[in-house]
Amino acid sequence: MLAIGFKCSKGNESTSDFYLGGRKMGPLVTAMSAEASDMSSYLLMGLPGLAYLTGLADVGWTAIGLALGTWLNWLLVARRLRRYSSNLNAITVPEFYSKRYHDDKNILNAIAALVILVFFIPYTASGFAACGKLFNSLLGVNYTVAMVVSALVIVGYTIMGGFSAVSTTDLVQSIVMTMALVVVLAFGVVNAGGWEAVIANAQSLPGYFSLNSTYDPTTGQAVAYGPITVVSTLAWGLGYFGMPHILLRFMAIEDEKKLVLSRRIASIWAVVAMGIAILIGMSGLGMTAAGKLDFLAGSDSETVIVKLAGLISQYGIIPAFVAGMILAGILAATMSTADSQMLAAASSVSQNIVQDFLGIKLGQKKSLVVARLTILGITALGIFLARDPDSSVFGIVSFAWAGFGGAFGAVTLCALFWKRSNWQGALAGMVAGGVTIFVWKYLVRPLGGIWNIYELLPAFLISLAAVVVVSLLTKAPDAQIREEFEQSKAR
Repeated sequence: MLAIGFKCSKGNESTSDFYLGGRKMGPLVTAMSAEASDMSSYLLMGLPGLAYLTGLADVGWTAIGLALGTWLNWLLVARRLRRYSSNLNAITVPEFYSKRYHDDKNILNAIAALVILVFFIPYTASGFAACGKLFNSLLGVNYTVAMVVSALVIVGYTIMGGFSAVSTTDLVQSIVMTMALVVVLAFGVVNAGGWEAVIANAQSLPGYFSLNSTYDPTTGQAVAYGPITVVSTLAWGLGYFGMPHILLRFMAIEDEKKLVLSRRIASIWAVVAMGIAILIGMSGLGMTAAGKLDFLAGSDSETVIVKLAGLISQYGIIPAFVAGMILAGILAATMSTADSQMLAAASSVSQNIVQDFLGIKLGQKKSLVVARLTILGITALGIFLARDPDSSVFGIVSFAWAGFGGAFGAVTLCALFWKRSNWQGALAGMVAGGVTIFVWKYLVRPLGGIWNIYELLPAFLISLAAVVVVSLLTKAPDAQIREEFEQSKAR
């Protein structure tokens, strides 16, 4: 990964190269980079761990929502955003919002950049935490040391190579992730006694093998998984419309016509990868039932793949090599998301806040220096937030995911598909969605009952309502903005 970063560093002559790879990404790299940066450590740690503990309902509906969101994002957003951002010469997502609405004061630019910083820092911290857990649980390496070293490697190739390095390493990492998933699943099923034993064990646990109830490992009983919870969980898919690090991939492809191939590759890979991750959780529990694996309680369940890799390594030299590949897969899942987040956050500071909003003009070299310093700052904050080894990777990712989907999801869709939307509406939607995330999670959701809804859903709906209402109550966009909108419609 560091070698790729060094090689790609030679091609960074401008901020466009550093942030978007000069819009020269091919369809395969675009697809796999988007999915690898999307499927963070929750793919190899969060999903298997949740499936191991509670069964199919929670992870099943989450995976369905994510699969639908992935496909719809590529279908609806990708091509139009590629064309629109290129026509406006926008190289970051916040810059696209400002140029789309002719926000000369760059208020949208600055607010969007602040939202990115607020939610990307804990998201990045979750990746560092996953690295620390990986090496601590298997090799006994000090959690903090492992986390810091991993962070330094990630920041190393990101600072050197920028978007090209991030996208290329994402492609390599997605291949390693796929190999790891397949090998661990095969090992888990065999050692659990075969598919029949895995299925039989799942069916023996109340609510485990159901989509309308979930298994409670503390009581051994089934807990109802009602319609409200199902809708709430499916809402994970709405997050895609507001993910800056994924939207950047759409903006960077060399030819918008190749997005069709990218969509097919990305959608198929996402479905297969999440399906295997869930089956790994089931097979891990089957191994526990067969006496081959100790029961993993609480957040320890997120290390199920790590534990299986440790068991594989006990069979000799070649299996130990395979186990190392599996660990590399977990590391790759983490790195491929963390690097993308660092880059998006760096562009928010150096391009959107320092230059666009504050009006401090920087040359290409100085702009790259500011971007790299921002990456270092975000890394330091991420390491600080991830210092607790008991933090839940899935929980942190869930909150950050909701933040982006709530603040940017509806705003992005309206910017691309509603000509009447204006900058006041976009600003209202961005602020309303972002604030709702915090209010709902910490004040409303704890009330329980019908209020126990994943904060992304109410935040997205409130943001959408704010964009529509405020846009209709304020002045309509001028003729030039409407003309630019028409020119950017995808053919």
